[in-house]
Amino acid sequence: MSHPGIPATDPGTLSDDALRALAEQAGRDLEDADALDILRWATSTFGDRFCVTSSMEDAVVAHLASRARPGVDVVFLDTGYHFPETIGTRDAVEAVMDVRVLTLTPRQSVAEQDAEYGPKLHDRDPDLCCALRKVAPLAEGLSNYRAWATGLRRDESPTRAHTPVVGWDEKRRKVKVSPIARWTQDDVDAYVAEHGVLTNPLLMDGYGSVGCAPCTRRLLAGEDARAGRWAGRAKTECGLHG
Repeated sequence: MSHPGIPATDPGTLSDDALRALAEQAGRDLEDADALDILRWATSTFGDRFCVTSSMEDAVVAHLASRARPGVDVVFLDTGYHFPETIGTRDAVEAVMDVRVLTLTPRQSVAEQDAEYGPKLHDRDPDLCCALRKVAPLAEGLSNYRAWATGLRRDESPTRAHTPVVGWDEKRRKVKVSPIARWTQDDVDAYVAEHGVLTNPLLMDGYGSVGCAPCTRRLLAGEDARAGRWAGRAKTECGLHG
């Protein structure tokens, strides 16, 4: 497949405006492309300046990216509040897949945050907790990359319904790649089954989406996949994607 929009120069030298234009053009050109081809475009374009982020809910995008670029960087945020199963999934991905897992941690440990803000900040101000333990560490961790990939899908929730396969991350001034944006859960399940991809065991235990343990519950009948995140609150995103 030809790769639209590949710059003639190192993407690290492109201005933000040029990078935004590149992302928007690629989003149009690659809208109907296969997820693997979207990642081939991203890895060919950005090389070492590209990474995958993973919550270790599953390793589908990491697996796809490893096929496009063996040894690709996979960035994981260890908030200090993860389920043991999530940490176990990260360790298994690192052990069996052709990727380089990079674990980011917040500036403060949970105990240090509790000392400064009081215990269970996630119950009192979940937006601040996410900002401290997710958003800030990711911003720092992505500083050397010009593009990053996510596992966002349009069918997950109304807030994600218009996710482009390649777009411009205005907040971080980077290209944001969502290669499985057009996939359904059935597509994910089929890929996992075909390739034996690692998934978080909690997905087989009633959880539709796996985040930090204090803010994640099992789904009730008929709920969408992300309804178990921050249940009972208006909050639907941690701040990483909006």
